[in-house]
Amino acid sequence: MFRCFLGAKLHRVVVTEARLDYVGSITIDADLLELSGIMPGERVLVADLESGERFETYVLRGERGSGTVCINGAAARLVHPGDRVIVMQFTWVDSEEVPPAPRIVVADDDNLDPRLLNS
Repeated sequence: MFRCFLGAKLHRVVVTEARLDYVGSITIDADLLELSGIMPGERVLVADLESGERFETYVLRGERGSGTVCINGAAARLVHPGDRVIVMQFTWVDSEEVPPAPRIVVADDDNLDPRLLNS
């Protein structure tokens, strides 16, 4: 049997763009992805702290050092630039294994200068 645990979280990052005319996904600055361990193409759950909306999507790598957190496609209707969101990645672990501690990353108001909280 497998169990699902939080693997990584980008906590309270700021939405920089919401682009409706796109196939779908969330574009995230490569620095944030690298520090969190979240990979391009990976499924994530996004929670908007302003509206309470939650949605699943997949990740695209954004330009390194840009601070980009862009919600693309239909989910762009659920957020606004300036909203703070939590991006959560989950990992499946065999029930016999002890899950690793999640990597929790926060950044400043520009999504720059990210830091790992539990280093």
